[in-house]
Amino acid sequence: MSAVMDTVINNTGPLGQTSDYVETYTPSLLHSMERRAHAFEGMGEDIWTGYEFSWLNTQGKPEVAALRLRINCDSACLVESKSMKLYLGSFTQTKFESRTEVMSTLDKDLSIAFRAPVIVEVLDIQQLPQPAVRMPGRCLDDLDIRVQTYHHDPSFLRAEGNGAVVHETLHSHIFRSLCPVTAQPDWASICIEYRGQAIDEEGLLKYLISYRQHAAFHESTVELIYNDILEYCAPESLSVNARFQRRGGLDINPFRSNHEQMAPEYRMLRQ
Repeated sequence: MSAVMDTVINNTGPLGQTSDYVETYTPSLLHSMERRAHAFEGMGEDIWTGYEFSWLNTQGKPEVAALRLRINCDSACLVESKSMKLYLGSFTQTKFESRTEVMSTLDKDLSIAFRAPVIVEVLDIQQLPQPAVRMPGRCLDDLDIRVQTYHHDPSFLRAEGNGAVVHETLHSHIFRSLCPVTAQPDWASICIEYRGQAIDEEGLLKYLISYRQHAAFHESTVELIYNDILEYCAPESLSVNARFQRRGGLDINPFRSNHEQMAPEYRMLRQ
């Protein structure tokens, strides 16, 4: 097992452990981890969406909302996802004066946990974006390929090298990786937008499938995809957007790029 993986697993907090579900506000439930132990040169952000968020108003009536968090990929820390779920659950039976107080509380706690500013949005349920019917660009999933490799293998990546520069967007819905602690599957749709020599599409799809038995957290997985494509295909510009399915009422959507900071705002039908 790599040194990077050892670093991650030793800092997993409540993930993979039996936990009590606290329903009164407890910010100490948040568990921070060092963001990365690998090289990354780029920009981007992580967008979290919380679909199970509730608190009590001053009369004891439940309020329910969706939660959207935007964290710059340069933040010093990540927050372990189960600890985020437990923290958000601790609002459930806690009274707040107003939605503004809820937002300011989230902003204070999460900025400390991520060691960076966090953009917090508390959304009415009807404010959630409608699911996109399809991802941008062309889907790779209908390619007729023979597959035998299910562990991370960047050797499948190559530029076709015919001299022509293309600007295209490709995506796949069959991506799967594994949680490095629990080995539970993490399913995602992956969108890759680039400008440069055309990337061999069959090789790219085989590469994405090679993550099927790869164990890593969402953020490091997307950074590895981004780094590998830059190294093996050398595009002039590159953006990788991953839309992971929710677990525990939360989805995490990392976006990495060498020319864009903000991720596109959409969610897939599975999210």
